[in-house]
Amino acid sequence: MRRHLFAAMAAAAVSALACAATPAAGERIIVSLSNHRVMITPNFAGEELVLFGAIEREPNNPVRSGSYDVLATVTGPRQNLVTFRKDRMLGIWVNVDSRVFENAPAYLTVLSTRPLDAIANAETLRRLQLGLDNVVLFQRAAVTIADSSRDDPFRLAFLKLRGERRLYQEQTNGVTFLTPSLYRASIPLPAEAPVGSYEIDVRLFVDGGQIARTTSAFEVYKFGFEQYVSSAAREHGVLYGLTTVVMALATGWLASIVFRRD
Repeated sequence: MRRHLFAAMAAAAVSALACAATPAAGERIIVSLSNHRVMITPNFAGEELVLFGAIEREPNNPVRSGSYDVLATVTGPRQNLVTFRKDRMLGIWVNVDSRVFENAPAYLTVLSTRPLDAIANAETLRRLQLGLDNVVLFQRAAVTIADSSRDDPFRLAFLKLRGERRLYQEQTNGVTFLTPSLYRASIPLPAEAPVGSYEIDVRLFVDGGQIARTTSAFEVYKFGFEQYVSSAAREHGVLYGLTTVVMALATGWLASIVFRRD
């Protein structure tokens, strides 16, 4: 009898802990996009997508005392990206060292209603990998691959260079509430936006804790002559390279005839 009583108490304790660890699903966050396909043409100079959505609350769910915060992370296609360190040798700036960032996002933008440290504490942001400071960037040096530390000079240089090209951004006022339950945000795509699939991760916070999450996606693709050239370079690299060399030689030969002096 006592054994069964202890087993029941243990089961109740485990159930209570599980309930405490799982937040009550009282809200649901909805997201939509103004455009799910962005076409890159020869005169493409960038574009802004509009992200908008709403927060749905269960009818019997009590109104929360804290205000809502929305944090959206837009991640572009992943690539192996290289960062070089230059130094002066014999009066000439040359590359003396480099790091390869394995499977890093080619595009990364973080949009939020407030500064990230006002939405959640540092431990939560680090655990959920939210914000440019907390994004995981696997760095390859020699034969080892590991996540780089936040103060690593190559990581800092990588974030700085991507930021200057508007490929990595963090906008702490990028999400605006139109009403207490309706919000909108603008996703800036620069002219250098890479081609591929983009993922959008939208999270809803209240009082420093995440209570809801949803995802969406869009695609950036090339069209016309640029698409043909890109496909040829990717699928027929050797033939594309030979064609480029022949065209360069032909252009030089033609220029020498046109501009030669008799």
